[in-house]
Amino acid sequence: MRARDTFDVGCGILAGVADGMAFFAGFLLAVWIRFDSGWIPLIGEGLPPRMMYVYGGGVATLLCLFIFRSLELYRRPQSGRFEDKIPRIVRASGWAILLATALAFIIRTDPPFSRAVTILAFFTATFLVLLERYLLFRLELHWARHREEINRVIVIGTDAVAAHLKEALKKEPRLRCRVTGFLTTGEDPSDPAIPPDLILGGAEDLEKFIERGEVDQVILADTSLSHRRMTEIILHCERGLVHFQLVPDLFAVLTSRVQVQHVGDVPLLSVRKWPLDYFWNRAFKRSEDILGSLVGLVISAPIMAVAAVAIRRSSPGPIFYRQVRCGEGGKCFTLYKLRTMREDAEEESGPVWTSENDPRRTRAGAFLRRWNLDELPQFWNVLKGDMSLVGPRPERPVFVEQFKEDVGRYMWRHVHKPGLTGWAQVNGLRGNTSIQDRIQYDLFYLENWSLALDFKILLMTFVARKNAY
Repeated sequence: MRARDTFDVGCGILAGVADGMAFFAGFLLAVWIRFDSGWIPLIGEGLPPRMMYVYGGGVATLLCLFIFRSLELYRRPQSGRFEDKIPRIVRASGWAILLATALAFIIRTDPPFSRAVTILAFFTATFLVLLERYLLFRLELHWARHREEINRVIVIGTDAVAAHLKEALKKEPRLRCRVTGFLTTGEDPSDPAIPPDLILGGAEDLEKFIERGEVDQVILADTSLSHRRMTEIILHCERGLVHFQLVPDLFAVLTSRVQVQHVGDVPLLSVRKWPLDYFWNRAFKRSEDILGSLVGLVISAPIMAVAAVAIRRSSPGPIFYRQVRCGEGGKCFTLYKLRTMREDAEEESGPVWTSENDPRRTRAGAFLRRWNLDELPQFWNVLKGDMSLVGPRPERPVFVEQFKEDVGRYMWRHVHKPGLTGWAQVNGLRGNTSIQDRIQYDLFYLENWSLALDFKILLMTFVARKNAY
């Protein structure tokens, strides 16, 4: 077994052991809180047989480990951010507790399992697993940074995509990749970010590097090669037991949601439905919006009252600002915000984006924007049904007309309701930032929507301050 495989297998086994210990400890903590802490009165209940809960915790732990494995939480080497794994961890813990409770109901234990324990166990076990997982995540990252980069990578292509790939691999130390060189695919000039000494030749030279045993992985970044040439490269890699990957081109991206339907013996390709195209998903999301907007309006009412006084004192004009935005299906609606700029802010410039240290902001407005408080009236838009709590941020019609011609796939972000907050916003993509990057984040959200992802974005909104001006 190679050193890289040994390290990854060891990290996976360690994660399984740590998960089991944390989950089991969380389950027993819930039992202690319910029966021994004195925080919850024992009304008409005696102390239950402790071994019953020890066995129950053991069964729940085994179920949790099985679900973690099915959700690929033990796949190594892992990549990405810890926050991206939180929804799967919470979902796995919830399913484990639910299945263990259902099993206890079927067996009909005497005395029956305490419902309070099962509810508490979800929170205590999930918390301890999240804490343990975060510590393990940081530990694996530390170990990987101090281990040798033994996975030698040759990138085929020397364009901007290839240069960006080199930087992306460098930021993922757990992959233990080292780009040893690039191979050109044509006469086009190489990206300036690629050092000339790393350009080892053309794509036709790949076979000799494989024969010498100087490469462990080949990544094809330039997919403009002919089908025949790509097939040859793949065969060379297979014969040399070299791992092959490619960066998907625009066609692959556009067809990533393709599904096949057969009419008789004729296959038809079509774009697969978005998650929110399904009735029950839309119903769940609308329920989330109604409940969340009602709670938001109640909580934010005193904040908006104080803000109204500050707005009036900082500059003349109305408290609320109304603006037309594009919503679901491209239909326009009136969006409400707390006014943060002078009343004549766009009389001379016309519609423009806000910039950092924008002189048009009022003193109160700068504070409101910094803490996203100017968005609070949009809870009313959510309650009305113009918006959702989470989704792509709505844009003004003048910008939509411009971007739909210049930016590929831009209008796809209007297939469902816009949001008060969104995946792009919590990752700092707002204000005068890249539209192309925003589209990638917005489409990722729409293609991977779930209630857990919505919950994660709502939590991240409270600490997202990047480009909030």
